[in-house]
Amino acid sequence: MALIRPPRFPLSGAIERDPKPIHDPVGAIFGPKVMLINQNAGSGGDAMPWYFRKAGIGKLVGTRTWGGLVGIGGFPQLLDGGSVTAPRYAIYGLNGDWEVENHGIAPDVAVEDLPKDVAAGHDRQLETSVQLVLDELKAHPVPEIPIPPYPNYHKNTGLGNQ
Repeated sequence: MALIRPPRFPLSGAIERDPKPIHDPVGAIFGPKVMLINQNAGSGGDAMPWYFRKAGIGKLVGTRTWGGLVGIGGFPQLLDGGSVTAPRYAIYGLNGDWEVENHGIAPDVAVEDLPKDVAAGHDRQLETSVQLVLDELKAHPVPEIPIPPYPNYHKNTGLGNQ
């Protein structure tokens, strides 16, 4: 699994001929971020929010993950084409602690999806997450990159005069 953390700020701007401004890194999403987690997330679903928190990307919203962060792999295929897996390695933190296994990852903002809310068409975790992001955007709007005036490289050639 890879968790790539693009810069949280634009590095440059560019303008297309249409003239639609773009930013670099292209595809980066500037502004606040949240990750929804719940008790059904294990393995990579434990690792991803753990790394998200360690990288300081944003808040975790929901309920504690189930804490099943172990690695599997390296098992040969069975003669009949089937397979068997079993925990092969354990994953621990940089301070020598078993931070996730049998603990899970606790949310920064605890929100439980109750059956009555789901039946009524509400996803409280999603609704809370959207509100958190909107509040953060209001408090810290994403800066716009000013477009400089277009250069005139023909000032002394007569081509730039009108």
